[in-house]
Amino acid sequence: MLTKEQKEEIKSYLRKTIKEKISKYKRESKSMPFLSRIVQDEEKVASYSFIHSVATTLGMSIYEQVSVIISKPHCEEAKRNIKLDETLSTNQKQIIGKIVSELRNGERKANREQEVKEVLGADASNGKNQKENKTVDFYMKRDGKEYFFEIKTVKPNIDVFTKSKQKLLEWVARKQKPINAILAFPYNPYYPEPYSRFTEQGVVEHETEFLIAEEYWNFLGGKGTYKEVLDIFDEVGKEFKDKIQEKIKEVAKEKMK
Repeated sequence: MLTKEQKEEIKSYLRKTIKEKISKYKRESKSMPFLSRIVQDEEKVASYSFIHSVATTLGMSIYEQVSVIISKPHCEEAKRNIKLDETLSTNQKQIIGKIVSELRNGERKANREQEVKEVLGADASNGKNQKENKTVDFYMKRDGKEYFFEIKTVKPNIDVFTKSKQKLLEWVARKQKPINAILAFPYNPYYPEPYSRFTEQGVVEHETEFLIAEEYWNFLGGKGTYKEVLDIFDEVGKEFKDKIQEKIKEVAKEKMK
């Protein structure tokens, strides 16, 4: 359960973020010739553009910061957007590449424990700095255990799943210990049906390194946290409903070329 203070902190953060989005948003796409001709409604096109921008903000910052707020009372440390500067060796990258390739090709089944064992068994000498896959969206240390989260959109294709898998294994290789590297989806787009996106099958191990919706939020804050977070978003959304509609109308006045 979230405390009153946590709820207010989340509301305050959401209000601040939405206010900034409304005040600073400018339509980037000045020309959408095919969509404009099919929809035949400037306001709906503007609505699509603005809502897409809001959705991007959710994915880029809000989910991460809300995760920090929720987890803080339950852990020793909680941060977002941390960088892993440890090096990767050629042998580590080869082992990880082999694992990911075999998973994608159906030559092996996801087995987190075995994969971590193989990665940690790779020769880590002569490692080099790598620019790719250094950023962890959300980091938490709880009861002495470290958790590294990659927070993703909810309908990634097979390439996104395999790239995320590679990133999770590279985090293990960088830290040179069996950390908890987890892919998290904030919600299930197929609710009330279970998440069954075919692209995750065989690539990541569910619940061990893949958490979705209630699994993720309740893992951070305890039973019932997911519903409480949704209720907070609903409350703040109702506060800003009229201002968001006004912004869409304002953006719609800027005609497409």
